[in-house]
Amino acid sequence: MVMDGEGAAPGGPAGARHARGRALEAACLAAPPAVLVAAVLAGGAWAVPALAVAAASVGLVLAGWERSVPALRQLLPAVTLAAAATAGRILLAAVPDVKPVSAIVILCGACLGRRPGFLCGALAALASNLFFGQGMWTPWQMYAWGLMGYVAGALADRGLLARRGALCAYGFLSCMAYGAVLDAYTAVGFVRPLTPASLLGCWAASIPFDVVHGLSTVAFLLAVWVPWGRAIRRTETRYGLR
Repeated sequence: MVMDGEGAAPGGPAGARHARGRALEAACLAAPPAVLVAAVLAGGAWAVPALAVAAASVGLVLAGWERSVPALRQLLPAVTLAAAATAGRILLAAVPDVKPVSAIVILCGACLGRRPGFLCGALAALASNLFFGQGMWTPWQMYAWGLMGYVAGALADRGLLARRGALCAYGFLSCMAYGAVLDAYTAVGFVRPLTPASLLGCWAASIPFDVVHGLSTVAFLLAVWVPWGRAIRRTETRYGLR
């Protein structure tokens, strides 16, 4: 059910370019958490360098897909789902941590592929923060939600999200990971002294909120997975998106 041609790499020079592109994506996605870990171990104020790495990583992943010249019909479903995620986040602004964004991003990645999943997550964060407020956290939200969609696409490629239990487990755990990334950046930017212990304290304080995020995402996934997934598959078939 993946439409961005990621299932099998072509051979020859095109295959080599595909492999290089995948390696670059992996390096970009691994760089932000690596910088956060280095900052904690060094105990330094690395907020600005870490922010720059996160922003560059998001930009490079999106630019890599843009260089592959995806058809407009490949972009529109991800952009539409990003708009739905943005609207849902704004409509539920009064309910802390109960938002459909993560569920929609996971659905997008699982149905449309890794890169559309990343695009959906990054756009949803950027667009919804026009309402909630842009700041140093925006690139990290773009990265964390984008990564959530990207990994969902990678798991779906291997059939690992086909079972409802696996889907719910991924939905919950990915939200916990999202919170861990944002909390790590908060610690790097604002917690002094910065030590592994103070980082763990920052994480522990956010666990109740991350759990609510995770449980609400599971509920949203169960609500939209079948009807929205069916609609996306029907759109794929009708417009030849595969």
